[in-house]
Amino acid sequence: MAHPAALSHPAERANTHEPVRGRTTVGDFELTVVSDGHYFLDGGAMFGVVPKPMWEKRAPADAQNRILLGTNTVIVRTGQHTVAIETGLGNKMSEKMRAIFEAKEQLPRALEAAGVRPEEVDVVINTHLHFDHCGWNTTKLPDGRIVPTFPNARYFAHRGEVAHGHLQLERDAVSYNSPNYDPLVESGQMTLLDTRPNEVTEIVPGISVECYPGHTSQLLAVNIDSAGQRGCYISDLIPTSAHLDITWVMGYDLDPLTCIEQRKRFYKRAIPEQWLVLFTHDHHVPFGHVKLNEKSKPVMRQG
Repeated sequence: MAHPAALSHPAERANTHEPVRGRTTVGDFELTVVSDGHYFLDGGAMFGVVPKPMWEKRAPADAQNRILLGTNTVIVRTGQHTVAIETGLGNKMSEKMRAIFEAKEQLPRALEAAGVRPEEVDVVINTHLHFDHCGWNTTKLPDGRIVPTFPNARYFAHRGEVAHGHLQLERDAVSYNSPNYDPLVESGQMTLLDTRPNEVTEIVPGISVECYPGHTSQLLAVNIDSAGQRGCYISDLIPTSAHLDITWVMGYDLDPLTCIEQRKRFYKRAIPEQWLVLFTHDHHVPFGHVKLNEKSKPVMRQG
C-alpha cells in the first residue's frame, strides 16, 4: 500500500500534511490547532440520512466513499495554564484499525512544530472518550508500557464516558479503548466529572466544560472565555463546518434527535454572541464564526 502522504483524495490541498492547522486568539488567550493527522471515513456514516448528492458538495468523497477528516487538538495558553483539548488517534490502535484509518500518529511531531512541550501542558480535556479524541492521552512505549503523554497534566473527562466505555455495548464498543483512560483513572491523574446536561463546570479560570448530549450521553463542549470573547470547541455535536445544518447529524450519533435540539441550543447563543467555533474533525477549516444566511440556515461567516 502506498504511504499515506502519497495518497490522492479529492479533498486534499497543498497544506493537507501540515501538522499545525491554525493559530488565533480569544481575548488574551492564544490558541494553536495541531493535528494528529488527517484520516478517511465513510461519508454516509458521517452524514447519516442526508443523501450523498447533497453532502458531497461540501465534503468530496473518494472512490471508496470516504471523506477527509481531521484530528484537531487545540492548545490554549491562558497565561496561567497550558490546556490541551483532545488528543487525537494516538499510537495504540490495532494494526487493522491503523490500516483502516491510515493513522499518521503525528501529534508529538505537531506539538514540537508548534513549540509546545508535553511537559508544559498542565490540563488535558477530553470532550468524550471515543478513541479518535483521546488516543494520545497515553503513549505506548516500544516495551509495551503505557505512560501518560502529558506527565504533568491533570486530565478531565466525564465519569459517564468511562462507565459507558466499560460496558462494551454492541453499538459502540469499538469506539472505546480503555488504555486511553483507565491507567489515568487508576493513578488519579484523570479527574472524572459529573456535569449534567446543560450544566457548566469550570476547569481553570477561563476554561469550562458544558454538557451537550446526543452524540454520546455526556458529550462535553469546551468553553474558552477571555476579555469578553468566547470560543467553543463544540466537538462531535458539530464535527465539521459541513455539518452546520441543524438536521445534518451523523450515523454515529447515539441520539440524533437530541443532537438536533442541542444544536438549536448552541446556535441560540453562539451566533448572536459571535463565538469562535472550533471544529474537532474539520482538517481545512478548524475554526471560524457562524452566521445565519438569507434562508436562516447556519453557515460559515466569510472574513
